[in-house]
Amino acid sequence: MKTQLASCLLAVSLVGLTTTGAEAATTLRMAHFWPGASGINTQIFEEWAKEIEEDSGGELRVQLFPSGTLAKADDIYEATVNGIADIGATAQGYTAGRFPLSQIVELPGVADDARQGACILQTLYDDGQLNGEYDDTHVLFMFTTGPGYIHTVDTDVQTPADLEGLRIRRPTAVAGDILDNMGANPVGMPAPDIYTSMQRGVIDGLSFPWEGMKGFRINELVEYHTQVPFYSLIFVATMNQRAWEGLSPEQQAVIEANSGMRWAEQAGGVFHSIDQVGRQEAVDAGHTIRVVEDPLNDDEWSAPLQKGIDDYLTGLEERGLEQARDVYEAALAARESCTVVE
Repeated sequence: MKTQLASCLLAVSLVGLTTTGAEAATTLRMAHFWPGASGINTQIFEEWAKEIEEDSGGELRVQLFPSGTLAKADDIYEATVNGIADIGATAQGYTAGRFPLSQIVELPGVADDARQGACILQTLYDDGQLNGEYDDTHVLFMFTTGPGYIHTVDTDVQTPADLEGLRIRRPTAVAGDILDNMGANPVGMPAPDIYTSMQRGVIDGLSFPWEGMKGFRINELVEYHTQVPFYSLIFVATMNQRAWEGLSPEQQAVIEANSGMRWAEQAGGVFHSIDQVGRQEAVDAGHTIRVVEDPLNDDEWSAPLQKGIDDYLTGLEERGLEQARDVYEAALAARESCTVVE
């Protein structure tokens, strides 16, 4: 009897869909790593799930698994490919080397805020610039954080030279290389470990968006902020291919109507609003905030930032991705149409 039950459960998992209730509604399991109480979960994913259910007349339901409860952050994309999750939302950078063209949008200076970043990334995907990187799933929408800036405990960073010798938590490999070139000591660690590490003096600062500064309570521990962009983190919400193919044409139409640029912009707007709250929190605390205007043309900051960009693109070309600079230029070209007028 136990063997028969296990076989039935395995079959359901492979199909990627479950049906519940008298109406035989199709329930889609969605995995992501943000906390359930976070604005990212409540304002993006809960709202998306609500619209799916309403637009399908209750035929589709989305069961959310936040906080990595169905799959850990760096396993979510593979879990979606394999049908452990029907839908997954995760950072492409958590699957190292798998989305190199997509991660061009993470480079310094590509996007000024999360709204623009989400639009640029979704535009590149919609225009076919990222062909091949997502062939194993059905992409729903993409989005980004705002720029990750420098935040330090007790060092007023005004020039790259001020980073010399500082232990700075690096968010991405590219940002880590830039920090290293500036004389800092990049330190890798998961975001949830930052608070304790900073408390214990393991690190002197970090590169993080304002949204993360609030979400992980880092504003409590730092005094100085330098608004020079080192990176933006990109994300994808995507669906298991077999789960997608198992939906009826009407159900697929509901999913399609809640995919693409509309939800990319929605997600980008949420990140941007939380960025503003995070920055205001630092202002209210009386912290020192330095703003570097136009950093890619700044006399002191431009050289190390541009070197990081060139090194990344050259690395992709050496891997055989000869279109890397074309994708970068396409991302820059999308900036104008993706600029949000306040």
